Amino acid sequence: MKKSKIIFRLVILLALFVAAVFICLPNGPYLKIKNKVLFKKEIKIKEGLDLQGGARVAYSADLSKIEDASKNSAMDSLSGVIEKRINAFGVAEPTVMVSNVNGERRLVVEMPGVKDVNEAINLIGKTAELDFREMSADQQNFNKTDLTGKDFKRAEVTFDESGKPQIDIEFNSEGAKKFEQITERNVGKPLAIYLDDQLVSAPNVNDKISGGRGVITGQFDIKEAKQLAIQLNAGALPVPIKMVEQRSVGATLGQESVKMSIYAGILGILVVSVFMIIYYRFLGVISTIGLVLYIVFMIALVKLFGITMTMGGIAGLILSVGMSMETDVLVFERIREELRLGKTFETSVTLGFKRAWSSIRDSNVVSLIIAALLYTAGGTIRGFAVVLALGISVGLATTFGGTQTIIQGLIRYKIFRKHTWFAVEKSLAESTGGKK
Repeated sequence: MKKSKIIFRLVILLALFVAAVFICLPNGPYLKIKNKVLFKKEIKIKEGLDLQGGARVAYSADLSKIEDASKNSAMDSLSGVIEKRINAFGVAEPTVMVSNVNGERRLVVEMPGVKDVNEAINLIGKTAELDFREMSADQQNFNKTDLTGKDFKRAEVTFDESGKPQIDIEFNSEGAKKFEQITERNVGKPLAIYLDDQLVSAPNVNDKISGGRGVITGQFDIKEAKQLAIQLNAGALPVPIKMVEQRSVGATLGQESVKMSIYAGILGILVVSVFMIIYYRFLGVISTIGLVLYIVFMIALVKLFGITMTMGGIAGLILSVGMSMETDVLVFERIREELRLGKTFETSVTLGFKRAWSSIRDSNVVSLIIAALLYTAGGTIRGFAVVLALGISVGLATTFGGTQTIIQGLIRYKIFRKHTWFAVEKSLAESTGGKK
């Protein structure tokens, strides 16, 4: 590789490393010169339920009116609606799992970082069945129409002229037709809006309303209006549910687990680094530098992508460190083999990385496929799969973009072109016609 190309790649590598270090700072990148803050952006690592604490709630689903063949799809639909509600509530990576306890279908919801558990429970548990009702002939009751939440498209919180919160609603094409017909025959009469069989408001219809848009007003504050909009946008629960378990998870256990994991990770990295330096000498030192690059890049990307770290994610990170070092081992063995065959240092390094690539590629593709399958399984193992997949990708980029560039740059200098530094017997290389 030409010297200019190596220098260019080293400059890019250094720039990326410096940027990653700034991102890895406890509260994110921070630049201050002469008591003047030029740039500051708070970026923190998101922690899962097992690390920062939160709430765990279990619900029992009433499937008595659902046919056996449709029960699985009903539970999947229920899981999807609740997950939409929780995401809109602002919970970072909630976990929604379907389980079967002694023949009873349950839905387990884990919400990391939730402080107001009762508010979240209230949001999850409401059925959110929306329907519109018109005044009966005797003007004593409201009768249901065929316009329901199934004809609903979206809801948005807005404010009226007096500053009170209201909810703008929009229907789909079919709902718009129904709404127009209902308002046309109820001009001058109240049109009641019910949610979960509770009257929300009953505004008078002044004229036929076309376009499929309306407004829900009532005696609610901004927080209640937002919750109602979330429930309407997520959709009604397909089956009734009943809370059977509520448990708050403290962060103390998570903090102890994090400390133990960090200690284990540091010890493992130190042991592996010492082994690599003793066994591969010069290459082992470069591998350790590459490992530092890898860890810094991984932490930066986890913060940038907003990946929620759980104990499974930490396990995936530690495992990916080992896989990254395994990649180095495969490359280094190929380099040493080329040196034993008498190749020059530059040629040995180039061929070492090139000829090790096929086996490294195949093994990592298999690992990525496994990570994808684990991700689709959902649950707590999803965090492990995400971090593992990211770790594999970053490990490959670090080895073939960082470690390779550093080695190619250093072996241009005579002081680094020594067979003993590569743990290769000089006599063996020379006996096969190799050059130093």
